[in-house]
Amino acid sequence: MYWKRFWANKEMPVSRDAQRRALPALRCASRLTSTVNGTMKILVANLGSTSFKYRLFDMTTEAVLARGGIERIGSSQSPCFVESGGQREEAIVEARDHAAAVRLCLEQLADPKRRCLRDPSELSAIGFKAVHAQGLSGVQRVDERVLAAMEAYADVAPAHNPPYVRAMRLLSQELPHIPLVAAFETGFHETIPAAQRYYAVPREWADKYGIFKHGFHGASHRYIAERAAQLLDKPGAKIISCHLGGSSSLCAIRGGQSQACSLGMSPQSGLPHNNRVGEFDPFALPALMRATGKTLEQLLDDLANRSGLLGLSGHNDLRDIETEANKGGSQARQALEVFVAAVRHYLGAYLLLLNGADVIVFTGGIGENSARMRQAICADLDWFGIHLDRVKNDNAKGEMAIHSSQSRVQLWIMPTNEELIVARQAKALLSGGRESSA
Repeated sequence: MYWKRFWANKEMPVSRDAQRRALPALRCASRLTSTVNGTMKILVANLGSTSFKYRLFDMTTEAVLARGGIERIGSSQSPCFVESGGQREEAIVEARDHAAAVRLCLEQLADPKRRCLRDPSELSAIGFKAVHAQGLSGVQRVDERVLAAMEAYADVAPAHNPPYVRAMRLLSQELPHIPLVAAFETGFHETIPAAQRYYAVPREWADKYGIFKHGFHGASHRYIAERAAQLLDKPGAKIISCHLGGSSSLCAIRGGQSQACSLGMSPQSGLPHNNRVGEFDPFALPALMRATGKTLEQLLDDLANRSGLLGLSGHNDLRDIETEANKGGSQARQALEVFVAAVRHYLGAYLLLLNGADVIVFTGGIGENSARMRQAICADLDWFGIHLDRVKNDNAKGEMAIHSSQSRVQLWIMPTNEELIVARQAKALLSGGRESSA
């Protein structure tokens, strides 16, 4: 059979004719599996330039069947791991590209000892937490139109779009029987009103060219919106979601809908990120070009890769910056102050926008793990009815409240689950839900 040949020797290419002959049977097997067993298994992929992380969901129960990942894709030695059934295995493999990484992942999941997939044809789809595309948003079945739209914005989202496009193209060619679904981060922010969406630029820039505040981290903010409303038992809750990590943003949410996001036209905007600039005056660029002799492209590369917390402190990991600040490092301390000031700037704006808040949620690597940053962000906000409990904050782990009894606004730490959101969106699309938005 095709799959036995394919997995027995991954280095041996199977002819396109053989693949085409196998596809009807594979599609039929997938449909029969879903119908007879009532299952829909969706693999959610999270791609970096040289990494691939995944979770496999059984969407009948939303149970996580397995999770894993591969690092250093493209090198001769790529560390990988897979977890399922309470067991974890690690290995060093050779993954020449993202398609090879996904093939290895499917091979691991189809291993009888894990019992996650009988064979890869049982997989209903691969879902991607995609970032940006020209003229497209929402949830899309990946095809040439979607890939071209993502390529058109490769320079708008340079850290994200190129690796996703490369991987999607390889997978669509080498695993054509598996549907690929792109859930764009911008989709959650389609409800943002015009007053929070438009830049003060010529109107045709927005109307003709899509130059407006798109917003990102949509899967994370959507999960926080749903989970926080559930915890508060208040569907119309006013929520400020603080996704703070390597990439950071704040989102104002009312009744489950995004009202504003600190990220704008690109993921380089808003708050300072680990190595990306955040807010920046574009009229500084001509002065920098004259002073440094660098081209526009070189300066944009500096803003996208050597700025943010890295540019301010020399470190792009907050843990290292906090350690350096504790030792008296002035640049590290200043980087923390700049980051906190930016978060508080948007926090204040969104408290005004929403006319107060029911809850402020901290998520992401920094939001969940840095008690120091949460304390600094919430300091001296008594007038707003925001009171952090220092003891709770210092000892917080997982999902829990960290506000004091006198706080009018609840404060929570809440691990996000972007993969589950993407899996739900892929399931809805495959089940006949609407593709949005062309």
